[in-house]
Amino acid sequence: MIKVGSNVLTKTKDALDIDRIKSLAQQIGELIKQGIEVILVSSGAVASGRSLITPHAKTDEISQRQLLAAVGQIKLINIYAEMFAKQGLLCAQVLVTKEDFRDREHYINMKNCMMALLQNNVIPILNENDVISVSELMFTDNDELAGLVSSMTDAGKLIILSNVDGIYNGSPADAASTVIDVIEYGDNDFEHYISTEKSNFGRGGMLTKCSMAHKVASLGIPVQIANGKTDNILLDITAGKPVGTLFKPKKNTSSIKRWVAHSEGFEKGTVYIDAGAEKALQSDKPTSLLPVGIIKIGGTFKKGDIIKIATSEGNSIGIGKAQYNSDKAKELMKKKNEKAFIHYDYLFLNDTQLK
Repeated sequence: MIKVGSNVLTKTKDALDIDRIKSLAQQIGELIKQGIEVILVSSGAVASGRSLITPHAKTDEISQRQLLAAVGQIKLINIYAEMFAKQGLLCAQVLVTKEDFRDREHYINMKNCMMALLQNNVIPILNENDVISVSELMFTDNDELAGLVSSMTDAGKLIILSNVDGIYNGSPADAASTVIDVIEYGDNDFEHYISTEKSNFGRGGMLTKCSMAHKVASLGIPVQIANGKTDNILLDITAGKPVGTLFKPKKNTSSIKRWVAHSEGFEKGTVYIDAGAEKALQSDKPTSLLPVGIIKIGGTFKKGDIIKIATSEGNSIGIGKAQYNSDKAKELMKKKNEKAFIHYDYLFLNDTQLK
């Protein structure tokens, strides 16, 4: 899984870097010749649109983004198609919104689409559908989309290409700072080095990249953040050369647990738990959420819905898949020796993400 940010694909605010796109396409072509299946998540539609049209002064900000994305996506995908065609390769455009992953059925449908494209030697090129993605329907950015699809397809690695060399052990502006080669799973000491500034063209920043990298690594997939403007960067990474920052993964997890992990925002209700249940869930031992630890039920939900787990103070600590509906949950809460409300296999806790 390769995610390319807008800053990698652009020279200026109004111009795509065609040479860079050509180089990345050639490298992907070489990886495919080596037998590596590739899914590409590419930003750049809005930046591409800026090179083609200037929105009317009265056009509001959201409509401007929709306009630029609608116009720019055609140019962007045509460039990719041309570059891959020169290598005898076929690519496909897949535009998605967060709503496309709202339940298990939609999630499986999207996975089947990705698998069908790969089985037929077609390179899937994904981008968020900015034409219809507004407010709550939006991913945080394409890093989130890349992380979700990496988990969904059980990718061997997620490579995030930005315009920085990796995660530094100090301020990137400090000449004495160096790139951290490897971040072991669970090591969050690098947090305070990360700038919260957004990129010039995209919605995300290094903080969201690291948060997503840590989350995907917690699901068993290694993540590498590197500079996409460096020549042959993809070939160097796949050859095992020490470039960028590698987030080492935790042991592998089930596909349904991965779906749960990326279902934040689709919760149908909330369960509030006592201190004992919170301590048990956050221990090193695999633990399910039992009714005895539930002190309050919020909202109405069915069996199989995604549920938010919160402390008695209302602080969210994770999400999970309900094993029974809200009426039965209210009936059984605080009772001992009952079936788990959320089984460990369907549970994802926030302690595997950056705070």
